[in-house]
Amino acid sequence: MKTHIKLLLLFSILYSSALWAQKATVRGVILDVFDEPIPSVNITFGNTGAISDLDGYYLIEITANENVQITYSHIGHKNVQATLNLSNNEDYELNPVMKTDIEQIATVVISGRENKRVEGITTLSPEAIRRMPSAISGVTSLLTSLPGINSNNELSTQYAVRGGNYDENLVYVNEIEVYRPFLIRSGQQEGLSFVNDDLTSSVDFSAGGFQAKFGDKLSSVLDITYRKPTEVQASLDASLLGVSVSAGDISDDGKFTGIVGLRYRDNSLFVNAKETQTNFKPTFLDAQTYLSYKFNNKLEIGFLGNVAINKYSYKPLTRQTNFGTLADPVALLVFYEGQEEDKYDTYFGALKATYVASQNYTAKFIGSIYQTQEQEYFDILAQYRLGEVDTSIGSENLGDVTFSEGIGSQLTHARNNLDALIVNLEHKGNATIGENEIEYGVKFTHEDIRDRVQEYEIIDSAGFSIRPPLVDFANLQPYEPFTSEIVPYTNIRAQNDVQINRLSGYGQWSKRTTIGSSDLWLKCRCKST
Repeated sequence: MKTHIKLLLLFSILYSSALWAQKATVRGVILDVFDEPIPSVNITFGNTGAISDLDGYYLIEITANENVQITYSHIGHKNVQATLNLSNNEDYELNPVMKTDIEQIATVVISGRENKRVEGITTLSPEAIRRMPSAISGVTSLLTSLPGINSNNELSTQYAVRGGNYDENLVYVNEIEVYRPFLIRSGQQEGLSFVNDDLTSSVDFSAGGFQAKFGDKLSSVLDITYRKPTEVQASLDASLLGVSVSAGDISDDGKFTGIVGLRYRDNSLFVNAKETQTNFKPTFLDAQTYLSYKFNNKLEIGFLGNVAINKYSYKPLTRQTNFGTLADPVALLVFYEGQEEDKYDTYFGALKATYVASQNYTAKFIGSIYQTQEQEYFDILAQYRLGEVDTSIGSENLGDVTFSEGIGSQLTHARNNLDALIVNLEHKGNATIGENEIEYGVKFTHEDIRDRVQEYEIIDSAGFSIRPPLVDFANLQPYEPFTSEIVPYTNIRAQNDVQINRLSGYGQWSKRTTIGSSDLWLKCRCKST
């Protein structure tokens, strides 16, 4: 009899433990009466709780198969309560609408950005990015307005931070490191930036002093988070410069979410207004997607994919620049022959698995492949005339160069190719022990880069070739004839094939405490490559 009682008690304990371990997920966006998201809303249930992010989004786990009362509270709004009874592993969407509290005594704004300011991170609003007027729309146009950040031209999507190089800036999307074209000529990319604004939910930017988990480049970190749709959504943005389309959806059970964006842009209208008459047709096509599937409350897998095709077709025709004074006007007239054909094709795919082992430990596994094929081909002959301008009123040649004081020509040639393949395998972990937060990561990177550069430039002025400024090639023309063969003024030929295997890791400890009424952040970081 005693044995039966013991077995019954043991069965009851195991059954209760199984029931206790059963969980369900509640997610959604908290809105006000104007359908605007409310950030920093307190969500409490039982003895625990959570807080909504800057976009009003929240995600909590509650006990399954029992009535759970959830309370949403926010200063300036009336509380909202909901009682749910969900089955095991059920993913339920709840988008509560909070009404304004008539008895509010003042406007109180609670922001979750204080931590980021302490850590040296600037948070950019996705709405501000979309509305920012610029020749190149997107996050780059907003970044270049910040102190210490500059771009070499208004059509470039690359930027330099605090005097650094254009290739020293890290970009992360949902904790996945992404890459841009290496660019044979760094800083002159005129295509689309990697970040698709229509898919973005948050943008964090750090211009130095960033955490060890963000890699080993020195200038800056751009940390992007792509959103997970909570309902069917679509957007369309069209102009004379291009089209941007995006769409997203979520499955009925809430486990699968997907968002996709397609962009096309043509910047030829900008060049048509310049002094140089040209046939310039830069076209950019970009397709991105972020898919995620939640198997249960512990395991979730996400996929980030991108295909970008950037083409440049450039054929300069002529240019005339007038300068001097009203009494002595001078003009520089340049005629062009030839064309430039550039192309940058990039392909990127990444898988990310997130496993929540417990409330205090989360493990992440990331694998990615990036390939770029870049070419820069051009043969352009420029012939110039520097002379006097016809200023006779009523003349048929008014404004034209009537007498040439100097003539010359320049021939530039290039056949440059760059192919690169980068493979990354990474493991990250995040553990919380009391008030201490510990993060670590191990990453393996394989890089295969093949670069071929072939360029030369020939300069001719007043009928003779200008040779390189070397002592062995003293040129005394036109006073003495120079009968040697014509050689390029500059000539570059190089071929580099590099294969690199790199293993790196990092660890960092952080703790937040207070001294009086001030917040104090304590951090310790280390990194090894």
